[in-house]
Amino acid sequence: MEKGRRTVFVCQQCGRESIKWLGRCPDCEGWNTFVESVVRSPSSRRSASRVLSTAPQELSQVSGEQTPRLTLSFAECNRVLGGGVVPGSLVLIGGDPGIGKSTLLLQVSAAVAQGGRKVLYVTGEESPTQVKLRANRLGLGGEWLFILPETNMEVIMEQLEEASPDMVIIDSIQTVYLDQLDSAPGSVGQIRECTMKLMQWAKTANVPVLLSGHVTKDGAIAGPRVLEHIVDAVLYLEGEQFSAYRLLRSVKNRFGSTNEVGIFEMRGNGLVEVTNPSEAFLSQRPTETVGSAVVPTLEGTRPLLVEIQALTSTTSFGFPRRTANGVDFNRLLVITAVLTKRAGLALGNQDIMVNVVGGLRVNEPAADLGIALAIASSLRGAAIDPGLVAIGELGLSGELRAVPHVDRRLSESAKLGFKRCLMPKTMKVDVPQQMQLIGVESVREALRKALTKGGDKADAT
Repeated sequence: MEKGRRTVFVCQQCGRESIKWLGRCPDCEGWNTFVESVVRSPSSRRSASRVLSTAPQELSQVSGEQTPRLTLSFAECNRVLGGGVVPGSLVLIGGDPGIGKSTLLLQVSAAVAQGGRKVLYVTGEESPTQVKLRANRLGLGGEWLFILPETNMEVIMEQLEEASPDMVIIDSIQTVYLDQLDSAPGSVGQIRECTMKLMQWAKTANVPVLLSGHVTKDGAIAGPRVLEHIVDAVLYLEGEQFSAYRLLRSVKNRFGSTNEVGIFEMRGNGLVEVTNPSEAFLSQRPTETVGSAVVPTLEGTRPLLVEIQALTSTTSFGFPRRTANGVDFNRLLVITAVLTKRAGLALGNQDIMVNVVGGLRVNEPAADLGIALAIASSLRGAAIDPGLVAIGELGLSGELRAVPHVDRRLSESAKLGFKRCLMPKTMKVDVPQQMQLIGVESVREALRKALTKGGDKADAT
């Protein structure tokens, strides 16, 4: 072993180091995640940090001028980033393989280059010819967009100093490596050191750097605790495998809110912004459908109308199944129990499937009433009024509780032509024109007022 180097075992999930191999990580509790790695000794790191250290500066003497953001041509990306990319920031975009990360980065870089700014696109997974084929499919030009097929971090840093770009794209961070480290590309040590080098260069040159990162089978970015703590913003590109819609969601943003979400549609010419997502998600909704309810949800500050479908069927086994697609599974169990105990629905022998149309995921409690209505509608065979939306959190006693930002939800519902809203009676809001509010106190009362008559099953209430 060379002097200044030592062998340790590093957890590939959280980055914990151990002098011996462990079957289970004490921090993240992952099994078989420790991999033997050769790292530099702390003494050599300390000596390097002394050279790069700077003198302390009094906070009152620091310049308070706000740096203008680099506005992108994608309004949805600007929304998620808080108004645009901050110069000198490090932005990480993660997602499942094939979800569209490289497509989004290429479209963003081409749009920035089209404005006369120099963009360096470092591709570690594809050749320039492959990137060119994607650009042709997307209808993108190549002016001011420079492709660098390289994975050696030292070479990349030399090219950054020589090219002096206005924006840098690294696709992906798991493919680059440093010769000083003996571990393989994609390991925790390589990801940490390469990201640190990019961060130091970005802060010094005041140039934004966008990274793409792969995710593990659990949906987290490989080496998440190591990588997410270093970068300034972490964005996830989400979407169902067979759905055309993609959601760009922020989970960390040092320069803006983490409550915003951008919505795109994957087409033949790339990712296209969805300007009216509520209308798009409800465009194929048939009228007078049994087991379907519309709920005005909030994604950050943006109201979205989504369709929640439910299907109940008599089980063929001893234990009924519960399937949740787009909603929290444990929340579905709670709603089912409340409907059984407080509303008198016979769900003990019913398989229940709940789905959110369009590949979206709804996590807020405001969708509880809509889920309950969809389940009851399917059980009784009674359709819900197609002009009705439902808002409300369901309590364990069967009561309905208020939810925030009702004005935004009602305004979006009125824009799309909905005339009635079923909501908790305790909520006091300004009613939009041509919108009728139906206040209820319990889920039993809500079912009685929402479901139309003439169902093929008896009214259980």
